[in-house]
Amino acid sequence: MTLATSNKGKAEEFKLLFAEAKIGLKVENIKTVEIQSDTLEEIAVNSCIHAYNIVKNMVFVEDAGLFIDALNGFPGPYSSYVYRTIGVEGVLKLVEGKSRGAAFVSVIALYHPGKGVRVFKGMCRGVIAQHPRGFSGFGFDPIFIPEGVGKTFAEMREDEKNKLSHRGEAARKLIEWLKNTGF
Repeated sequence: MTLATSNKGKAEEFKLLFAEAKIGLKVENIKTVEIQSDTLEEIAVNSCIHAYNIVKNMVFVEDAGLFIDALNGFPGPYSSYVYRTIGVEGVLKLVEGKSRGAAFVSVIALYHPGKGVRVFKGMCRGVIAQHPRGFSGFGFDPIFIPEGVGKTFAEMREDEKNKLSHRGEAARKLIEWLKNTGF
């Protein structure tokens, strides 16, 4: 199984998830063409097809976003750009005085030769913290607190985060599909 990503944090999370499932995972450091779209699904599917055209084998990509309720789902599919430009502190300023409900959403697109593209989705509801907390993970992990948990993703061990996270949920759906189809 091949994951196409240039994101080291994402690669590490998937390596752990696939190791737990006893499925070998090869990571290809491919910066896929990421189209501008308002949906994670469209971005992931397009990137997956691009990755397949490079590796010429079964491959998957993942796109994720932080959807903040009070900001009408922003930054959503623009999360990577928002993180690079205004960062965690900028997002905290945007939600000052607002409701802090949010969701992390993950979309995995798998290209399987002969079976085409399959999409697997995961979501984790939670709230935006008052200030950054923790040092693990990457991206917006220091400001996202999953529902029912008193700590941010960045305050969790990787295996703990994977049990709760959007990416973990989407990966488990992919792994189940792979096992059921005998990939």
